[in-house]
Amino acid sequence: MFKSINTPRFLPILGVLMLLAGLVAALYGPAEAYGFYLFSQGGRFYFEGFGFGSLVFAIIAWQVIAYELIALLLIPLGIAHLRLQRWARLWAIALMWCAWIVGAPLVVVFLVLLSFKDPTPAAALLALLAAVLAYLALPGLLIRFYQGATIRQAFESKDPNPSWLERLPMPVLVLTLLFSGYVIALHFPLFFNGLYPLFGAWLNGLNGILALDVSILCLALLAWGVSQRKAWAWWGSLAYFGLLTASTLTTLLRSSFAEILALVRLPPTEMDILKNVPLQGAHLAPFVGLPLALTLLAILLSKRHFGRQVTS
Repeated sequence: MFKSINTPRFLPILGVLMLLAGLVAALYGPAEAYGFYLFSQGGRFYFEGFGFGSLVFAIIAWQVIAYELIALLLIPLGIAHLRLQRWARLWAIALMWCAWIVGAPLVVVFLVLLSFKDPTPAAALLALLAAVLAYLALPGLLIRFYQGATIRQAFESKDPNPSWLERLPMPVLVLTLLFSGYVIALHFPLFFNGLYPLFGAWLNGLNGILALDVSILCLALLAWGVSQRKAWAWWGSLAYFGLLTASTLTTLLRSSFAEILALVRLPPTEMDILKNVPLQGAHLAPFVGLPLALTLLAILLSKRHFGRQVTS
């Protein structure tokens, strides 16, 4: 069955689907900003304390950011599929590997955001099944599709000039995209009083924000070094994610959910809703630890592509 669809005629279909999805995301992004008005003073859902630092504010803000990022990815990728530009094939493969590494937490985030739309039980169940299936099966199917000889030939015959991406081994390209994504994700705690895990303790407020600043800058530097296949970037990445994983898991395993909420300092309305949630930091550890552990594995497997003695 898979061989029957592994033909170039599906590339324009994929291009159209990506382009449409990207355009929808580009429209939804600004539209989601209307939620700020709904929850602000005078709005239909206003509550005391809504603003920067509240959970609802962060959810609305990151929905806008997520939609815009999806649009920035899918619109150019869709156009490149329609024009059969060969960089699109490599970009798509790398994105699918990234989806496998960080996809599980994103599925949970998607379902949490969906719950704010108040879906029907049937719609919620359908969304859950679709999200889990997409995470488990879709990346692997698409990787096989794009790695097929006929698909590669279709891109290369239409665009005979090698793309600059082809100078990068796939593991290096995946790490570069992953690190870039983590740079964006590290801005998320800034919305929650700069919460930052530090080997069993939490930093917050200005100290946490400064720690996040340093982490973001270091990771951005590592992303550049990885894209250049520098040996120091590989060792730095291994140390960075090893320390980050150990620090995050150690802190979460020692923390109660009530302690985390107190440090985040949400508005009283949101605190009242969340204080009875039966969660502990240990429950959040797999959510954060799995993608970090898989990232460490990806770093280890990429070792031969760095330094003086590099091979493609």
